[in-house]
Order: sequence, then C-alpha cells, then structure tokens
Amino acid sequence: MKILAMIARILLGVAFLFFGLNGFIHFSFIPMQFPPGQAGDFLKLLAFSRYGYAIAAIEIMSALFFLTGRYVRLGLLMLGPILVNILLFHISFDPRSIAGGLIFSALWLIVFLDDKPFKQAVFASKPAA
Repeated sequence: MKILAMIARILLGVAFLFFGLNGFIHFSFIPMQFPPGQAGDFLKLLAFSRYGYAIAAIEIMSALFFLTGRYVRLGLLMLGPILVNILLFHISFDPRSIAGGLIFSALWLIVFLDDKPFKQAVFASKPAA
C-alpha cells in the first residue's frame, strides 16, 4: 500500500502542478475552449477572475507538498475542497466528462487512506461535553 500511495501522491503532485501552472501561464498546447451554456459561463468566471488565480495557487502549493513529501496532510486538506468542487461541477453541468475528477479523487483517497494517524484524527469522535 505504501508504494501505491507514493505513486498516487506523485501523480497528484505532477497533475496539479501542471494544471495549477496552467492557471497562470495558459499553456498554448491546451486550448481554452469553453463548453456551451451555464458550464461555459461558470468556467469563464473562474478563468478570468482572481478567484481562478487563488484556486491555481492552492493547486500549486498542494502539488509541491505532494511532490516533496512534506506537509502531505496539509496538501490533502487544501486539495480536498477543490476536488469536491470539480466533482460537483461535473455532476451538475457536464457528467460526461467526470472521469478525470473521479481519477484524481481516487488518487486523493489512496493517499488519505494510507496515512492511518491522519485518518483516525479526521474521523475521531469528540466526547460530548
């Protein structure tokens, strides 16, 4: 499981470093084509606002945490809400292209489940006062 988690962590790091940098640099080999309708409007708002830069910065920071192997728990905490939003976007607007979100969520889950103390801390029940 440790090797699988390390591979998942590195894949998450590489992928989100690439996509996070794309939020700032706009790589020419990735076309900026927006889907029609509300999905495209939503993505345009993210792409052309400072909110999109904030998301890209969080993706880059999380990716660096994953790639260095330091502060992986913080990277998981930062990337989790972004993955939830990716899944919600695809469920709401474009279910046909949800595969990438599911793959990255599965990789996130593998890294999360490998860290037993972190997993126990997240799911620890606090006694009633």
